[in-house]
Amino acid sequence: MGVGDVTATTLPATRGLPRFGRLQTIGLIYALFGAFLTFNVVPNLERVDKAVTFEPPPDPLTLSFDPRLVAAIIGVVFIGTGVSTFLGPRLERVAHYGLIVSTACIAPLIIVLALALSDTADTNVLQLMVESLRLGTPIALGAMAGLWCERAGVVNIGIEGMMLGSAGVGFAVYATIGEGTGGTWLWISILVAILTGGLIALLHAIVAVSFRTDQIISGVVINLLALGGTGFLRSEIIVPSGVSSGESTSTIALPGLSDIPIVGSQVFTQKPIFYAMFVVVALSWFVLFKTPFGLRVRACGEHPHAAETLGINVIRTRYTAVIVGGLIAGLAGAWYSLETQGGFEDNMTSGAGFIALAALIFGKWKPWTAFAGAMLFGFSRALGTRLQILGVEIGDFSIPSEFWQSLPFVVTIIVVAGAIGRAVAPAADGQPYQRSR
Repeated sequence: MGVGDVTATTLPATRGLPRFGRLQTIGLIYALFGAFLTFNVVPNLERVDKAVTFEPPPDPLTLSFDPRLVAAIIGVVFIGTGVSTFLGPRLERVAHYGLIVSTACIAPLIIVLALALSDTADTNVLQLMVESLRLGTPIALGAMAGLWCERAGVVNIGIEGMMLGSAGVGFAVYATIGEGTGGTWLWISILVAILTGGLIALLHAIVAVSFRTDQIISGVVINLLALGGTGFLRSEIIVPSGVSSGESTSTIALPGLSDIPIVGSQVFTQKPIFYAMFVVVALSWFVLFKTPFGLRVRACGEHPHAAETLGINVIRTRYTAVIVGGLIAGLAGAWYSLETQGGFEDNMTSGAGFIALAALIFGKWKPWTAFAGAMLFGFSRALGTRLQILGVEIGDFSIPSEFWQSLPFVVTIIVVAGAIGRAVAPAADGQPYQRSR
């Protein structure tokens, strides 16, 4: 029997093997977790009713539930989802919808189990959602900064440095000249922070676009420069000024919207950079995907030489996109030092720029899905803080606060691992460009 005969004999058997790909792997994980939840976790939960509230005291809207019942239902959903992924191509769409539903059930499941494993009777979930939006603000802005750069073909892992540098320089101006008293100098300092982000981005553009240096190395250098430079600013300028903290931006109640029952007073009474984040996301989507300029930017990130043949100045377009991204990153830096804390600390961004890049990958380089990824990370931070407050215990073991603080980075690893292989970056992203001769 020849090689061809062996191949012909074995191929039908190979085709007959059950398909076990990415969908089935994820389904198996859900099925195993659902079985563990239903048959191991649920029977060990106490029979005590808990509640979630949607308004602050003294008379909040309350929804009571039995944690055992809710956890069991979610466990069955997980098992059903896992089984559906093995039922063949005809039910593949059903399996995909099941995975979406199961993934959406993870957040309420965590809240239900946290309440069941703590002595607290209730928790305000609307406040948790609002805090998620607030904590996701700098991540969403960082993701938009990365979106502008990478859609033009320039990798920017220096977002962290742009945010940190802007936060430090903005507050240094506020402390030394404005003396932290608020008013006009606060807004001038925010503008300085935004411009600082643009200047750092200009440095990145010069090194990466004009000199065609490796863009990853350029970003790393910017991060290190910002870390050391802001440390110098704090020790030599901010601390000697005697102004360690100052007035931050005030909350603004949006007319009409802030009067909406239940959600109005919590969602629509926030600070200005929080509102600006939604404007930046919407404008980024509109400009990049609905205008001729946005089309030119995306062309430079996909096929720069083809764009050149159409008369597009690729270098100038990349410069513009990178600087716009830097300005957005500067606004994110201002959120830290001038809106949230009214002060500056060393490395206060704590890796938010890298998480923003993960949100960008998760969002497949699209504005609204990147925004959704940013809110996911914001939720993980808010949830970690809430679980720490609830005092969750498993048996006699009290989960340490360090675990909850690491939750956003754990989510980052999981999300990026799940996105890579499906998310495709712009074709010319990270590739140096040189004019045709």
